[in-house]
Amino acid sequence: MDVKTGFFYLFSVVLLFAAFRVVTARNPVHAVLYLMLAFSQASAVWLLLRAEFLAIVLVLVYLGAVMVLFLFVVMMLDLNMDSLRAGFWKHFPLAALIGVVIALEMAWVLMGGFGSAGQAAADAAVQAAIAQGGNTKALGLLLYSEYVYPVQVAAVILVVGMIAAIALTLRRRKDTKTIDVKDQVRVRASERLAVVKLAATQPPAPVAAAQEGTTEEKKA
Repeated sequence: MDVKTGFFYLFSVVLLFAAFRVVTARNPVHAVLYLMLAFSQASAVWLLLRAEFLAIVLVLVYLGAVMVLFLFVVMMLDLNMDSLRAGFWKHFPLAALIGVVIALEMAWVLMGGFGSAGQAAADAAVQAAIAQGGNTKALGLLLYSEYVYPVQVAAVILVVGMIAAIALTLRRRKDTKTIDVKDQVRVRASERLAVVKLAATQPPAPVAAAQEGTTEEKKA
C-alpha cells in the first residue's frame, strides 16, 4: 500500500466517523463542528482525486461561509434537543424505510450508469479536457453540455427552497408583536401624547419659602 492509498483510507475513516457523529451528537453545536470536520475530510479526498477546484470550493464556500453561518445560528437559537428528540423512535421505522429506498435508488442509478457507451465517450471528453486545460475546464464542459438539464433542475429546486424559507420567515405569527409602517407614518401627536393635569404634591417655590420664614419666626 502506497502513501496515497494510506491517506485515502485515513481521510475516509475520519469522514465516516464525522458523518456518523453528525447524526448522533446530542449537542447541535457539536453536530455542526463534526459536519465541518466531514467537509474538510471530503475536500482532502477530492485533492487525492486531483479535483482541486471542487476541494477549494468546498473549503471556501461551505467551511468558510455556510457552516460558520450555521454555527452562529445554532448557537443563537439555543435549541431544545429534548423536545426535538421526543418522537424519534416513533418515526424511526418510516425514516429507515425512506433511507433504504433512497440508498437503493442511488445504487441503481450509479450501477446503471457505469460501463455504457455514453459514459465511455464522456470519460474520453473529460480526459481530453483535463489534458488541455485542467479539471476545472472539464467540470465546466460537463456541467454545461451533458448535464445542463440536471444543473438547471437543481438551480430551480434551490430557488424554490430559498423562496419557501423566506415565505416561512416572513409569515405573520400570532405570538409576535409587529408594527405596521403605514400606522407609524399616519400617526398624530395628539394620538400619542396625552396631557393629564395632576394636583401639586408640593407648593410652589415662593410659597414654600414664605412658609419656612413664618415657621422660623414662630420659633424665635
